Amino acid sequence: MSVETTPLRRPAPRRRTPSDRLCDALAALGDHKGQVLTHSERAWASITFAGTRHAFAILFAGDEAVAAGERFVAELPEYEFAIPGQLVADASVVEVEHRMVPRPRLLVRCELLLLEDA
Repeated sequence: MSVETTPLRRPAPRRRTPSDRLCDALAALGDHKGQVLTHSERAWASITFAGTRHAFAILFAGDEAVAAGERFVAELPEYEFAIPGQLVADASVVEVEHRMVPRPRLLVRCELLLLEDA
């Protein structure tokens, strides 16, 4: 009696979305020292453009991370993002909470507007 076997296939790799790429870019901008606490995404459109608005809360904990977070805050508004098919039309820091006790931490809330690049 013969049994037919089918070779196992690896699942197709998950396609990286613009949101995934944005998260990667923000992690790199923060020297991979920040922890994303919250991330929300909602559709956005005007008469001529369509895209998504993203809101993040990112925690930088510890001396080294706080220094990276301070650089993140300074560089975000002018940072040149490279996200295929997308244009970052606006990137702003909307709130920064800095604490030193019991250990240094920096909480950054930022918002970004991604537009579909035609």
